[in-house]
Amino acid sequence: MPASTVLILASIGVLSLSFQWLAWRMRVPAILFLLAGGILVGPVLGFLKPDEVFGDLLFPLVSLAVAVILFEGSLTLRFDEIRGHGKMARNLIPAGSVVTGIIGTLAAHWVLDISWAVALLFGAISIVTGPTVIAPLLRSVRPSAKLANILRWEGIIIDPVGALLAVLVFEGIVSWGQGNVFGHSLYIFGKTLLIGFVTGAVAGYLNGLVLRKHLMPQYLHNAATLTFMLGVYALSNEMAHESGLLTVTVMGIWMANMKQVSVDSILEFKESLSVLLISALFIILAARVEFAAIADLGWGLAVVLVVLMLVARPLSVFLSAIGTDLNWREKVFLSWIAPRGIVAAAVSALFAFQLQNLGYESASALVPMVFVLIIATVTLQSLTARPIARLLKVTEPAEYGFLILGANPVARMIAQALKKHEVPVALTDTNWENVRQARMDNLKVYFGNPVSEHASTHLDLTGIGNLLVISPYKHMNSLATYHFLDWFGDTSVFSLSEGDQDQKARHQTAGKIQMTRGVFDGVSYAKLASLASQGYSIKTTQLSEEYGYNDFLETYQGQAIVLFVFDSKSRINPVHSMDNLKPDDDWILISLVPPQNRKERKNKESNGEGAEPSAMGKETSATGKGPSPESSSPRS
Repeated sequence: MPASTVLILASIGVLSLSFQWLAWRMRVPAILFLLAGGILVGPVLGFLKPDEVFGDLLFPLVSLAVAVILFEGSLTLRFDEIRGHGKMARNLIPAGSVVTGIIGTLAAHWVLDISWAVALLFGAISIVTGPTVIAPLLRSVRPSAKLANILRWEGIIIDPVGALLAVLVFEGIVSWGQGNVFGHSLYIFGKTLLIGFVTGAVAGYLNGLVLRKHLMPQYLHNAATLTFMLGVYALSNEMAHESGLLTVTVMGIWMANMKQVSVDSILEFKESLSVLLISALFIILAARVEFAAIADLGWGLAVVLVVLMLVARPLSVFLSAIGTDLNWREKVFLSWIAPRGIVAAAVSALFAFQLQNLGYESASALVPMVFVLIIATVTLQSLTARPIARLLKVTEPAEYGFLILGANPVARMIAQALKKHEVPVALTDTNWENVRQARMDNLKVYFGNPVSEHASTHLDLTGIGNLLVISPYKHMNSLATYHFLDWFGDTSVFSLSEGDQDQKARHQTAGKIQMTRGVFDGVSYAKLASLASQGYSIKTTQLSEEYGYNDFLETYQGQAIVLFVFDSKSRINPVHSMDNLKPDDDWILISLVPPQNRKERKNKESNGEGAEPSAMGKETSATGKGPSPESSSPRS
């Protein structure tokens, strides 16, 4: 008995969520499971047959979903970010795109004997990597900070740039197919470009103006932007055939670079949308893949994959690296990492639809070519990247740094103290004023929700292996704790006590979160904030045989709170209880101390009681306003 349409649709949703969860647990790009799952329920089991289920609605649904993907990708393309991330990252965009596009086109045409139009489109699509496949791989491999930044920003920037290039190539092919002579084809292409760029720019400006001037209530911003974008997409297609994809891409780029327009909430809204809508899209697209179409391509497809992975990518990297300080090992590692992602899968399916309707017989090969490229690159590089990075000695050392949830004055003060000891530190907060002040203090900070998909792409955790919660937002604290307990492990997540409410909360909160609480001798955030407002500051003390831990306690008369210790092996550890703390004479203490002690020490000196031992001369101070004139040599 065939399954009902309702059951099939519900199953797609369940499978989408299941594959997303499985990818999260295994820390690999979700697209790998979505495509593999779609092939399983489609051609393998025959449970899902998209053309029968959706009929004539299949193409419009795919078209709208691709428009959403391209719009979201273009919202991340900020021109100031392109300029700010090094010569190598900038070079990989133009040089890598041109080299990969040309080699991919030639290989597809000569090896597989497909038409120049389809080969050119395959070459354009094959350049796109994307942050959704790069970010999980980087977290698993942990390459050096330099390489991680290059790959991360290449993925972020190439996502919309590659999509725009693919759209432009497609528009050229469509325009040529509609014109009987070169002049008419050129006219159609020019008309498409003009309408796409003008309509997209106008739509982006108008939508940005609405957001900037708050002409619409906040709760409608996300839904209105999405609806408006889809309306503009449809209108553009009516004015010029298939110009809508270019229009929404330009619209997103315009909004991303428009001053005083925040698109972060729109990006977060897309995350919820993508869990079902976009995940379901890839299951549906993969279910349409036919093994016969892959078999027809034969060994030639494997040759094309080898050429792209072992010729095009290395050539792109080595050409882009001219004039940079990358060594040969770093270049080799970059040459191996280029997994293809969501944009490649989505636009290939849509463009194959269109080209087949225009009479390009070889267009049917486009989808299996791109899908096999995605599965091959994601699988091979996910499995081999870590051992290759270790072999080349380009991995990051142990992740001993701290991600601090909160960029308030207390968190900034602690971050500055850690930074002075060369401990990697990053802050995250949803309060813009706190984020702005952290940036003024030259601290690395992420503005937004640290457990969002946007954070998984843009929050740089290179060298970070611990979470320290210093925030008054209890709901966010719990979410972040659960999220990073799974990622960093039970022994690497630390949070403050909840103060007077701790006992009550103990019966309401899961024990796993309770295990993380009580760092810094059990003080609460409110207590730390109060001490900071009273003038308490953070000081570093080098213990010695002449000045031990008991001398330190006596100096500050029990008012100091030891926050961190560097032990004999220079490992940094947060302090849970000072009662149980028994540091050796060569340890370093990072402590929160009261403001009056310096005056008391001066009074002792003036009264002839003697100064503290010379070891105390190595103290450093960290306040919310920067380091004191006294400083010590860094130790990490």
